[in-house]
Amino acid sequence: MSSPAPLQTLSRDLSWLRFNARVLQEAQSPDVPLLERLKFLAIFSSNLDEFFKVRVATLRRLVKLKKKTRAKLNERPKRELRKVLEEVSRQQEEFGVTFREQLLPELHRNHIHLLSDAELTDKQREWAKHYFQQKVRDLLSPVVLDDTLHHLFLKDQTVYLTFFLSQPRDPEAGLADERVLIMELPTKRHGGRFVRLPDEGQERYVLFLDDVIRIGAAELFPGYEQVAVNAIKLSRDAELDIEEEVSGDLMEIIRSSLAKRATGFPARLLFDPEMPQETLQAIKQKTGITDEELVEGGRYHNFRDFFGFPEFDEPSFYYPARPALPHPTLPRTGSLLAAVGQRDHLLHLPYQSFDYVTRLLREAATDPRVSAISITLYRVASKSAVVKALLKAAKHGKQVTAIVELKARFDEESNLFWADKLQRAGANVIFTPPELKVHSKLLLIARREDDESTRRYGYFSTGNFNESTSELYTDHGLFTANEQLTRESEAVFDYLRDQQTVPELEHLLVAPFGLRSGLNALIDYEIKQVHKGNEAYILLKVNSVEDRGMIAKLYEASAAGVRVELLVRGIGCLVPGQPGFSENITQHGLIDRFLEHSRVYVFAHGGEEKVFVSSADWMTRNLDRRVEVAFPILDEALRAEVRFLLDLQRHDTVKARDFDNNYLLPEDGKKGLQAQEATYAWLKGLKRRQRDAAAKVKPEKKQKI
Repeated sequence: MSSPAPLQTLSRDLSWLRFNARVLQEAQSPDVPLLERLKFLAIFSSNLDEFFKVRVATLRRLVKLKKKTRAKLNERPKRELRKVLEEVSRQQEEFGVTFREQLLPELHRNHIHLLSDAELTDKQREWAKHYFQQKVRDLLSPVVLDDTLHHLFLKDQTVYLTFFLSQPRDPEAGLADERVLIMELPTKRHGGRFVRLPDEGQERYVLFLDDVIRIGAAELFPGYEQVAVNAIKLSRDAELDIEEEVSGDLMEIIRSSLAKRATGFPARLLFDPEMPQETLQAIKQKTGITDEELVEGGRYHNFRDFFGFPEFDEPSFYYPARPALPHPTLPRTGSLLAAVGQRDHLLHLPYQSFDYVTRLLREAATDPRVSAISITLYRVASKSAVVKALLKAAKHGKQVTAIVELKARFDEESNLFWADKLQRAGANVIFTPPELKVHSKLLLIARREDDESTRRYGYFSTGNFNESTSELYTDHGLFTANEQLTRESEAVFDYLRDQQTVPELEHLLVAPFGLRSGLNALIDYEIKQVHKGNEAYILLKVNSVEDRGMIAKLYEASAAGVRVELLVRGIGCLVPGQPGFSENITQHGLIDRFLEHSRVYVFAHGGEEKVFVSSADWMTRNLDRRVEVAFPILDEALRAEVRFLLDLQRHDTVKARDFDNNYLLPEDGKKGLQAQEATYAWLKGLKRRQRDAAAKVKPEKKQKI
């Protein structure tokens, strides 16, 4: 019997790099407003930093494992690392070309000049020297790399400037005077990375802080004939490896790991290729960094600082304002609990305001009939209105239970801070066990009604309880008092409290104990429908498809004749359109103004379409090692609403790309459809359409008396 053919997939890391290439495409797109294109460069750079800190660092640790161990893990990290670094190098080169040959000339055409120190006029140079003396010089503290310094520690994600000082060889002594110094670029203390020079008519000028220091370098070191100033930036291994920890106090593990994060193994040292070899050699010697961590960069690093590029009073440079829309069925004032008690409501972020969530929490905090509030907290804002409402509820005597996730990468410190606040206020704070991450977004409110019965009010979401990201991420949130859903939500919270009793669920699909099997059953049902001659399809919108088991299941469905449409923003390891196993699968992704974050699963289900909205991507970690919730949209009108918005994305011909990152274009003569713009316009008119539909149902006329 022959062995089955290996599963055809694209590697997770190379797929992620394809995603970041789509981000770079937005920076290159002339249809994107000019200064928004700079922000996409910042996003690309920030993404790549995290990729090196986490994924590349992980690959390098795998390379260092013993060969037998790697064989057991079925890993070939050396080859994967080589491919990854080759692709990163290619993208870095494209990034530089985009910046130098596209954006800088476009800024110039729009009378904005991002100058280097070599491009300044004499007048501007004098201004920059004066600025250096008045605003910058006192912020600098260079360190000499000499024999007295035994080890140099470089902070993570921080730009440093190096100085190579040299004097001609002394004829008498026969020696040249050379020194290498280094210092942190004082971006935070300065108040940003950029310096705005005086305008000249309609021409506006901007200078990197780096170049202000280059201009002042001769003044800093007056005894040297040559001063070469270059930039470096280190990214350190940020993977906490918490999943490997199975015992001990998790809070202490997290705190310890956060401390180690700053001193983690070097993952990448970006350096200026114009840097003198003497400088680079000194850096390597004092830090212990090896050649394999060196990555050739450019003159400037940390392009994420372009998030703080100076603003200009020109609306065309930015996306048009899209103020959050009022919700068509939730009241602007008055009781939200009463409104939720009457019917289900679906919230679409960021098109509609997250304030409805914080208003509901504030109302529950002071409602004398509310007895308990339970919530899962994965990522919260730095000045969290959500947690402040929970603190208020605790002070009003409500039983507040907060399931706080301490393993939310890069937000652990913030979560610890708010957890401490909640504990001091008397809330019941539950930290998840080391082997399990709670990624679901659930809120449950218990209230005593007029008849003295207890009624539950719930909010299920694809997005975090975070006001900041709610303005940037597209998410769906369901307000409901449906007894079937809220009772099962309470069962999930009971499980999170004791981690013992696996809930019996009929409507919710919950990982790690029911989501995978539930999805497999739904896919199997579609396969059966094909065999019966019925229409069968699956529509899947997620951030990532990586789990090999689910990919194999989708291949099985495709081979059986089920039509599968994938809308994947980020990682997509499934290979669509391949004869014999995936010819019935199509895949495209959407990158636009807002970050697509909602997950929607649609199954034809024999003509009785099922629509689930979820916090879970189709990744192994989401299905097996996290608490995730997929919740059905039971209200027929809301189900149609989700499907309509999903269909807009399915038919996008402006911002959608196929599996190979080619734009999906409209047919000849047809206008392109931009899903996010169309979504805003449709939701803006939703209340009017509902009102018009209601008006068509005319009540019977009363007879005059």
